[in-house]
Amino acid sequence: MTLWIPITLAAALFQTLRFMLQRQLSLGTLSAGGATLARFMYSAPLVAVLICAYMYASGQAWPDFPLAFWVYGAIGGVAQIVATICVVRLFKARNFAVGITFKNTEVIQSVFIGWIVLGDGVSLWALAAVALGVVGVLMLSAPPALANAGWRDMVNAASGLGLAAGVLFAVSGVAYRGASLSLELGDPVARAGLTLGAVTMMQFVAMVVWLRWRDPGQVLAVWAARRVAVWVGLMSMAGSFCWFLAFTLQNAAFVKAVGQVELVFSMLASVLIFREAISGREWAGMAVLLASILLLIAVI
Repeated sequence: MTLWIPITLAAALFQTLRFMLQRQLSLGTLSAGGATLARFMYSAPLVAVLICAYMYASGQAWPDFPLAFWVYGAIGGVAQIVATICVVRLFKARNFAVGITFKNTEVIQSVFIGWIVLGDGVSLWALAAVALGVVGVLMLSAPPALANAGWRDMVNAASGLGLAAGVLFAVSGVAYRGASLSLELGDPVARAGLTLGAVTMMQFVAMVVWLRWRDPGQVLAVWAARRVAVWVGLMSMAGSFCWFLAFTLQNAAFVKAVGQVELVFSMLASVLIFREAISGREWAGMAVLLASILLLIAVI
């Protein structure tokens, strides 16, 4: 098995666990911004220490960090922050599995973004998979209470948050791949770790500055919720490292496609852990979207 595949599966599992914890925090005392800060506050310092230790232990020289690295990293970092806030807000409007499914439209959107930004190819079969994915998204867009949903019902805050999250996560994945590839290092672990360390530190500083300005009580609230929030940080660190390493080894669209196993994890969590009801249309929409993703995996 190609190494990037099990790494991607691990990333999806860690990410599902992190979103489960963030959902719980957002339903308590933390805002969407506070729940987002938790992932960076408790992961950025540890990532910095670990990558410095790895570079020292492996005896590698630190690479030059070109301007492209910082531009790609900043774009990816901001996109990921806003995307995470959208997902956390979406959890308050729809159940966990549907929220994660909306978020995972990123795999469809990353095909186009990767083509535009990095020149990755797009085949006709890939376009067909994208079209099927659009059908699945439309089936999920209307609230479950509307049995005979019309087009107007599909245009709502929840679907907007979900699609925005998908776009932004797709942008972040492509940008992180661009940042990692800009480093002149042969060791993919070092490239992934250095990219992750730089990005998470920028995100941590940016979130603290933003919340101190817009919602100052949330910084202290994240510290007060540290017994749960620290696990958000640890799951985030593990998942992000796996994503970054996978992006270093393979095309971002390929990685995101395999990472859609997260849909299975999220459905299990929604039903077995959160005890949430999923309507027949939502099950059908998730099935159609999963079929489009599997088709995309088969043709890319």
